[in-house]
Amino acid sequence: MQLTDEQPNDAIAPEAIDPSRPGIRPGGIGLTDDFIMAVRFFSRLPTGSFPHQKPELNRIAMALPLASLAIGAGPALLLLGGGLVGLPGYFAAALAVGALVLVSGAMAEDALADAADGLFGGQSPARRLEIMKDSRHGTYGVAALCLFIMLRVTGLGAVAASSPLAAAAIWLAASIAGRSGALWLVVALPAARPGGLAATAGAVSGRSFAVGAVFAVLLLFVLGGPATNLLALGLAIAAALAVMAGWSALCRRLVGGQTGDLIGALGALVEIAVLAALLPFA
Repeated sequence: MQLTDEQPNDAIAPEAIDPSRPGIRPGGIGLTDDFIMAVRFFSRLPTGSFPHQKPELNRIAMALPLASLAIGAGPALLLLGGGLVGLPGYFAAALAVGALVLVSGAMAEDALADAADGLFGGQSPARRLEIMKDSRHGTYGVAALCLFIMLRVTGLGAVAASSPLAAAAIWLAASIAGRSGALWLVVALPAARPGGLAATAGAVSGRSFAVGAVFAVLLLFVLGGPATNLLALGLAIAAALAVMAGWSALCRRLVGGQTGDLIGALGALVEIAVLAALLPFA
């Protein structure tokens, strides 16, 4: 699930924000606990009756690459399977992207649309934050949303037409990099809206982010390496870092900090940046 501010009850599975269902396990800290926390926070995937805990981004950051692998595996397999059974590449890609939208609760899409409306539709930091909190989407938001979906479908569809396995692996690697890279905004900037969802989930330390980033890079090499080459992987990392730095600077200048929508939007942008670097080499 991507971080958004205006619809926290829709963004997080009900049991993740209601400690009475089934109850918080005292002292539940560890890789398994953090993995479950990350899956619940960033997706709508069922996690059974495992004890629930209040989401903490600092813990989620380290387990997020593995959680992203679980979140994106189904849609990636759908893309692969669609190509193997003879579906046209673009059709299979559209189905797979739609599946990920359902799995993630469309939070990346919603965050990107809200961020585009707020940052480019407002004339002051306060007005930009006010626009982002509005659940309705304007022209900038709709345009950003359509472009995001179109880039995913066309890029993946073009590669899937000749190699469904390469398209699935590259997309999975890009989505992992996107979610982990998005948390850089929490490290780099203070919360622009203290009462927002991102602020209540806590800060992310540089150490926790670095641990998660290392795992994300390793998965990028494992998944994207066989389908591309070292040059492509290096370009993908450089592109992700450039987008993270540029987006952080833009958010600092326009609103003075970060919000859930801005974090989610960065995840979408990093995913597209990594895809743009990897797809030409597939």
